[in-house]
Amino acid sequence: MLSVIDISKKYNTQTALDAVSFSLNIGEVCGLLGPNGAGKSTLLKIITTYLKPDQGEVLFNGTSILDNQNDYRKNIGYLPEHNPLYLDQYVTEYLRFIASFYNCPASNISNAIEATGLTDFAQKKIGSLSKGYRQRVGLAAAIVHEPKILILDEPTTGLDPNQIVEIRQLIKSISATKIVLLSTHLMQEVDAICDRVLILNEGKLVEDNTLNQVKLAQGQVLLLETDRLIEEAIFYELPGFIVAKNLGGQQWEIHFSVETDARSLLFDLAIKHGFKMLQLTAMSDSMESIFRQKTTN
Repeated sequence: MLSVIDISKKYNTQTALDAVSFSLNIGEVCGLLGPNGAGKSTLLKIITTYLKPDQGEVLFNGTSILDNQNDYRKNIGYLPEHNPLYLDQYVTEYLRFIASFYNCPASNISNAIEATGLTDFAQKKIGSLSKGYRQRVGLAAAIVHEPKILILDEPTTGLDPNQIVEIRQLIKSISATKIVLLSTHLMQEVDAICDRVLILNEGKLVEDNTLNQVKLAQGQVLLLETDRLIEEAIFYELPGFIVAKNLGGQQWEIHFSVETDARSLLFDLAIKHGFKMLQLTAMSDSMESIFRQKTTN
């Protein structure tokens, strides 16, 4: 487990992080979100020991990461936004070079190549690969020493749609035995691969929850289409009802509190008032909408 406990950091008079606390567990992919200047980069630098906090501490498996930084750093794999690679090296050659810093056995290199789908490209020069496969090489370099913590900074930036899907699937496949912290500006990325969400705003942690709970906390939104015109007033009798918006004619967008099983309530309502439901679709706020709610003052 990686535990961040009351971390604060200032640059002169500017507060970058303000008493930030959370814990991350092996097997979960956590999305780190926040507008520019929210403190994401400072947080990552503290977690990777490139910066020391002014207050608070970071624990890995119960021990401060500052007590033995060299051993702790061996447990970190890092893929930066701008993936630095030696383009004239062959894939296997490059991974052997990276592995040499950690005194890894040769089996680690072959395992990393297999895990990242690079078997057919192991003897090719990195410069000859597509950007998607270069990202795979970067991921292989990040996991070749079998770290417990994997930090990914905008891992799909600049990739085409097919490459994005491949890299996301790859991240999910290697996350079972690692703590994965993924910093991104792409809300679709969070929806696609994250189990957990951390949102920073002005140095404060304003959201820390599973992706499902973050969405459920916004309440239930149902799209209803009926076979005839009905009045808004009939929804008022429903427990947990918040508001109904008529979308034109026989279509309604209906908002309920999270505690309510709104679907069964609407079925009962249709029977009671004698109308048919032609459509009943569960909707949820997009991550873009939730992000704006959490980071707009």
